[in-house]
Amino acid sequence: MSELIASAPVLTAERLNGAYSYASYRQLLDELMAENRTTGTTQTEQIVQYARLNIQRMQRLDKTIQLLPEVQRALDNLTEGYEWLVITEGWCGDAAQIVPVLEAMAHASQGKIATRYVLRDENLDLMDRYLTNGSRSIPKLVVLHTDTLTEAATWGPRPAPAQELFVRLKQEGVSYEDFATQLHGWYAKDRTRSTQRELLELLKRLR
Repeated sequence: MSELIASAPVLTAERLNGAYSYASYRQLLDELMAENRTTGTTQTEQIVQYARLNIQRMQRLDKTIQLLPEVQRALDNLTEGYEWLVITEGWCGDAAQIVPVLEAMAHASQGKIATRYVLRDENLDLMDRYLTNGSRSIPKLVVLHTDTLTEAATWGPRPAPAQELFVRLKQEGVSYEDFATQLHGWYAKDRTRSTQRELLELLKRLR
C-alpha cells in the first residue's frame, strides 16, 4: 500500500548521504556473509542461513527482472528528481524480493530516481515513523523530493496479495519454514508483477 504526503524534511542531507548505495549495501551483505553473519543484532544460524538465501535471491532477480512497459513509460514521464530511501535488512525475505525491483526502476529512470538504503535496526527513529499496523515491517520505501527531502510518497512492506498471504499464514500459526516456503513461492510465481504494478500507481501520482 502507498500514500502521498507532504511534510517537513524527513532527514538531513548529511544523513541521506551517509546511507548505503545499492552497491555498498550489497557489498556489506557479502562481507558479513563471509564472516557467517548478517545485518542486525540477532545472529542465529537460522537467520544467517535465511540471509544467505536472500543474497542468492537478489543476485537472481538483478539478472532477470524485466520492467513492465507501462512502468518504463511512467518513469520516462517523471519531470522531477526523487530520492528513494529504503529501510531494509539483509535477513528480510521480503526485502530480498523487492529491493532489486526498486533498484531496477531507479536504474531505468535515467537519473530521475536515486536510491539510498538504511538498516532498520540502526535507524529506529526513521522506522518508527513508518510502521505497518504498529509493526516495524520492512522493506519500507520512502520517496523524497530531491530538492527539499520532504516526503512525496511511501510504499511497503509488500504488495497487497503478499500482505494478505502474510496475515493469513500468521493467523494460521504455520511454522516459520512453511511460512517462508509459501511466501517465497508466491513471489516466484508472481515474478515481481504485483510489486511493479503497485509502484506504477505510485509513479503516476508523482510529477
